[in-house]
Order: sequence, then C-alpha cells, then structure tokens
Amino acid sequence: MSGDEPLLVGETADAIRAAARGAGYADRSVFVVDRTFAWDDLRQATQSLSLFAERRLFELRMPSGKPDKGAAVLIDIVTRPPPDTVCLVITDKLDRKTTETPWVRAFEQHGVCVSIGSVETAALPGWLRERARALAVEMEPEAAQLIVERVEGNLLAAKQELEKLALLANGERIGTELVLRSVGDSARYDVFQLGQAAAAGDAERALHILLGLKSEGVEPPLILWALIRELRGLWQARERTRLRSNGYGGGWNQAATPSARALARGGKIPLARLLRQAHQTDRIIKGLAGGDAWTAVTGLVGGMSGALQATADSGRVAI
Repeated sequence: MSGDEPLLVGETADAIRAAARGAGYADRSVFVVDRTFAWDDLRQATQSLSLFAERRLFELRMPSGKPDKGAAVLIDIVTRPPPDTVCLVITDKLDRKTTETPWVRAFEQHGVCVSIGSVETAALPGWLRERARALAVEMEPEAAQLIVERVEGNLLAAKQELEKLALLANGERIGTELVLRSVGDSARYDVFQLGQAAAAGDAERALHILLGLKSEGVEPPLILWALIRELRGLWQARERTRLRSNGYGGGWNQAATPSARALARGGKIPLARLLRQAHQTDRIIKGLAGGDAWTAVTGLVGGMSGALQATADSGRVAI
C-alpha cells in the first residue's frame, strides 16, 4: 500500500488490520525500515513459528519505498508466503521508476497493490459532505467550501474540524455560520502550492498562501526559489514547444512541470519581464538593492498570477 496522504493511508491500513483481526490474524508484528534496520530480522520472523497465535500479521513500514538490499527478502516473502501469514507493506507514494522494480511487480503478481491518491482541491467539498453523512449530519455546500478554504488541503485538520462540527451541530445541518464560529485557520501551506497557484492565475489563492507562509515564518529566499522554479518551468515548456524538442538540458532539474492551467495561460504570462522582476527581487532580498523583501515578493506573486501587471520597474523602489 502506497500513498502520500497520511490520513487516507492510515485509515486504509486500519481497515486492513481490522479485517485481519476479524479473520483470526491476532498476532501482529511491526517493522520500521530505517538506517539500522536488519532485513534478516524480518526474514527470520516470517519463517519462525508464532508462540501466541497460528495466524500472524507482519506490518512493514518503509517510507522511502526503496528496500535496496531488502528487495530480495520482499520478493521471497510474497512469492513463497509463510502459511497463515499476512504481510502488509506501507510506503509513501511510489514514483514511476519504483513501480517498475521487481519487488513491486512481485507484489502485483502474487499479492495486492493499493495506491492511494490525494483528494484534489475541487473534490474536497464533496469529500467533506460524504464524511459528514457518515457522521449522520448534513452539511451545506457553502459550509464545506469554507472549511476547504480554511484547512488548505490538510485532510487531517479537515477531519478533526468536521468531527467537532458534528458534535456542535447536535443533529442539525452544518451551515456557514457554525463553521465561522468554530473553525480555525489550519492551513498547511507550502511554497510549491504558492508557485502552482500563481502560475495557474489563481491570484486570490496565491496571495492567501503567501500570507500564510509569512505568518508561519517562511523566509523570502525560499519563496522566491519556488516562484522562479515555476517561471523556469513555463519558459522551458514554451521553448520546447517552439523548438519542437523533448530534450532536457541541465536547467530542467531546477524547473517545475507546469500544470495544465498554467500552460493554458502561458502565452499571456510576460515571462521575460517576470524573470527580470525575480532577479530584482533577489537583489532586494540580498540587500543589494533598496526595497522591502516582502513587498517585492508580493509584487512578483501578483505579476505571475495576473493580479498586477509586470513592468520593467517591477520590484524596484526608489532610493
């Protein structure tokens, strides 16, 4: 089982554990792969007899999804499974290269592979309303959207807020008034979300994330790096289309892959001016030019997202 959303991965693992207990797999052993992990310990544990129960559940937590030398042990376990044994492997989201490795292919052939995706922002209101129904309470669409805006993709925070609201509602329909009274701002901001929102032209969300990053103490250099990464991605996508080339130079490693929304508005984005503005913002941040770092960063976000028009003097402050 793999995925990058802790709440959904945890709930899925809980369901598997409950099903295993119901089927009599009462003896559960947990192994965590870290720098000191010994794969022979897992091999010996699966081959030894249980002292407490005939049916056993072995749970292997491998965050990286890369067993390295332990791949042979996993292949052996799944192709020649010990009797009355279930082996649950939990990893972070696997990249394409890892999904093509022999140990993953072995699990696909002899076991079950479950890939758990994230809930897209557009689908979050519906996800919240479905979970509210599971708690025997109805939620207004506007209330669900308000929670989504407050938690900014943090599913665990959304779940906790929903459970609290269900108690406060006392069987009544959850509306926006109740949400406004009880829900705090639990946004999980990151610089990648900022760059993606700005490149996609979502000015309101981009500026909201920028304020959140500032309140959380994220420094301007990291924010500028993420914005430049998105600009480079758009520039290289434009150049690749113009040159009809799929080749990748060394600079591609420092660029983002633009979203469909960003590519759709790519022709409207003044990339040359924005890159010059980013350079000027970098000078301001480093103290090589006059001006306020946060003002310059905000101007760059506004220019990228279309809220402001980038000009030759964008980011400059007269001394």
